[in-house]
Amino acid sequence: MIKTIILVVAYLVLAPIVGGFLAGVDRVISARMQGRVGPPVLQPFYDVLKLREKEDITVNKVQDFYVACFFVFVLVTGSFFFAGGDLLLVIFTLTLASVFLIVAAFSSNSPYAQLGAERELLQMMAYEPMVLLTAVGFYMVDKSFEVRQIISDTNMDFLPLIGVFFGFLFILTIKFRKSPFDLSMSHHAHQELVRGITTEFSGKTMALVEMAHWYENIFLLGFIFLFFANGTVWGAVIGVVVCLLAYFLEVFIDNSFARMKWQVAINSAWIVALILGVINLFILYLV
Repeated sequence: MIKTIILVVAYLVLAPIVGGFLAGVDRVISARMQGRVGPPVLQPFYDVLKLREKEDITVNKVQDFYVACFFVFVLVTGSFFFAGGDLLLVIFTLTLASVFLIVAAFSSNSPYAQLGAERELLQMMAYEPMVLLTAVGFYMVDKSFEVRQIISDTNMDFLPLIGVFFGFLFILTIKFRKSPFDLSMSHHAHQELVRGITTEFSGKTMALVEMAHWYENIFLLGFIFLFFANGTVWGAVIGVVVCLLAYFLEVFIDNSFARMKWQVAINSAWIVALILGVINLFILYLV
């Protein structure tokens, strides 16, 4: 119980720091790839602090409530995960958090925000099957949906779930909101939707969205870590290194491809889930 509390508190305290730092490195690398100097690494923290100081201007009070619920459920999702909880419960709370953000955008009655919300729903349709297949894959290998059981298992899950791993890595591009699948919102200036789903968010509300994105990124990288965790120090080191490589791979992809249409996002994500995910699980079932 004490270890669980420590892990949850560490996530709540350290995740925004690490997530913000990764976002800053993302900006620097993106700038270098585009031949620019770019902002300092700590610029994301400066941006959030500036947003916190701005006057609150919202379309309605309900919008702020929905965004606050989105932020809280992202924290709850990560807390369940790092507490070693059930993966299915983790996926459910993460989906619920996304739903609150979508409802917040719809409540603004802004055409840009509503179009961004519709695209967010399409993105959920694209990545959810692969996320569920990932949880099922861990269950088939470790005989449990519990994160603590998966981590403590002496066998590394990467090789038995290599297809699921690459399928999950593919949909991370959608979850990290990177090109070519940054359909509903982009952290860079190459969106025709202005700011998409967050068009009508400002001030403290927008600061919550940015911080929630940092928390969410760390939690998603935790999924990558599970493929390599085997209860040993070396497994943990390999897991962390692969998490960093996966993140910077997404940054490279973001700066190498133009944004694609939503049809391509859904079709490609479902094809990847079918070929890499389902076939991998079918082979596991036969073995």
